[in-house]
Amino acid sequence: MTGSNNTRRTVLGLLAGAGVGGIAASAAGARQQTPVNSEMLSGAERLMGVSYTPSEREQMLNGIEAWMSRAERLRAVEKPNELAPALTFDPRLPGKTYRAQDNFVTGLPINAGPAPSDPADIAFAPSWKHAAWMASGELTSVQLTDIYLDRIARHGEALECFVTVTADLARRQAAQMDAERARGQVRGPLHGVPYALKDIIDVADIRATWGATLYQDRVAEETAVVAKRLEEAGAVLLGKATSGALAYGDIWFDGVTRNPFNPNEGSSGSSAGPASATAAALCSFAIGTETLGSIVSPSHRCGTTGLRPTFGRVARTGAMALCWSLDKIGPIVRSTPDAALVLGVINGGDAGDASSFDHGFEADFSRDLSGLRLGYNPTWFEEAADPDRAALEAARALGVELVPVEFEEQPWDAMLIQLECEAAAAFETMTLEDLDDQLRWQVDAAWPNTFRRARFASAVDMVNADRLRRKAMTMMAETFEGIDAMIGPNFAGGMLLITNYTGHPQLAFRSGFVDQPTRTIFGAPADESGDTFSVPYATSLWAPLFDEGVILALGAQIEARLGVADTRPQAFAE
Repeated sequence: MTGSNNTRRTVLGLLAGAGVGGIAASAAGARQQTPVNSEMLSGAERLMGVSYTPSEREQMLNGIEAWMSRAERLRAVEKPNELAPALTFDPRLPGKTYRAQDNFVTGLPINAGPAPSDPADIAFAPSWKHAAWMASGELTSVQLTDIYLDRIARHGEALECFVTVTADLARRQAAQMDAERARGQVRGPLHGVPYALKDIIDVADIRATWGATLYQDRVAEETAVVAKRLEEAGAVLLGKATSGALAYGDIWFDGVTRNPFNPNEGSSGSSAGPASATAAALCSFAIGTETLGSIVSPSHRCGTTGLRPTFGRVARTGAMALCWSLDKIGPIVRSTPDAALVLGVINGGDAGDASSFDHGFEADFSRDLSGLRLGYNPTWFEEAADPDRAALEAARALGVELVPVEFEEQPWDAMLIQLECEAAAAFETMTLEDLDDQLRWQVDAAWPNTFRRARFASAVDMVNADRLRRKAMTMMAETFEGIDAMIGPNFAGGMLLITNYTGHPQLAFRSGFVDQPTRTIFGAPADESGDTFSVPYATSLWAPLFDEGVILALGAQIEARLGVADTRPQAFAE
């Protein structure tokens, strides 16, 4: 047998998937009558970039038939979305130790100032101020909840950012929180604070549509762990915010979620509704999820602050699974300290999520950052946008030590085979029963085409991609041995992809504004009008595993120096 250097796809998916002499995708795995022959194998070799001899092909035929039979029987096994693979991803490297942490958030601003009289000023205020005003008796949870429900009624339809508004539930919860506070019973810093929940996270007896036509009538039977923790902490659920269909993009079954700073364009996604609603002050904070950019990207476009925590830090029990080895849950907020308050509540493992674990979380916003070793790659900033450069200079002004870093060149994008194959497996029935054409988004990069293409991926290549992932984990661990955190443009140097695969946390915070034309979801101009809009721009900080507290403290101080976090989207300012 002779190999080829450009091996990327193999015949495995073709034979054990939908294709040559195998199992027809449109017939839910029904066997075709024509047996596999050498000619079919020869044609399929082109997909894997290898070449077999005629005798090798003949030798394979019997084994291939047996393989196909096993695949057919495997497809007949019921595999609900929540059934995770036996192999689980752990971002912690053997032999490495990770600093133990207590559970606390301290050093928040002491003085929230008096509560304003203007409802819009209250709505756009950060969650930590909402908590302070309720603690001082200047604001009640019922008042704050009504302010947000009114804003949702006035602006929600234009932004297409809510699937379900739980007004009655929110008012009941708010009244209960006020009654408990009156008795001196305060559950924590989120007591009475209203929030929005991404619509791939279950709450019992409420629709969880996953953004897809096929599931638009799905009603959850149980409540996800993260939603339970928020309820126990006293947070008030305003409703389910939109998700791009099956956690991709900003297109969902009934619309396109909008960017409040330019409603002509989508919000990006897939945490589309959480980012849009938070940016337009339709909630105090929101909960999003990320597999590959779904917190960072909409935060970048809508001007929110998004925290993607360390993989496994927040249990995903009760959330839709897209990629078991990549999915994360995290907060989307308007002020960096709020992300710490939320993460402090939702942090922790659960038996229902085999990839989750318990690790303490602490954040000190009063810490002196002078001397902190902040890594950066100088080439990332050579052609960076002005807000990225401004963020770097703001960090420098804090007295941090800027440490140049470089990264090994590898085909890191080859790891995407894991995402594509896990996602295709999570929604296998959609492809095999020819239901994928019911999703609204049908471009080449959308899920339907990706799921079909994944049937032709090589299991051997996928295992080797996992080995490349281990190399990435080692590279990032070695990088962080010499620095405390890292700063850079959100999407520079492949860091978004690499750190999603290594499990490292990322904080995307608003660093300024840029003039942009109306954009497609992938950032290209959507038309040729030449019109531009002033829209938010975000820069990112990365940290070692479990060290979210470092980038939260740093992000808060950079945010304060830049002074751009409070700018409101004018169309929704009142």
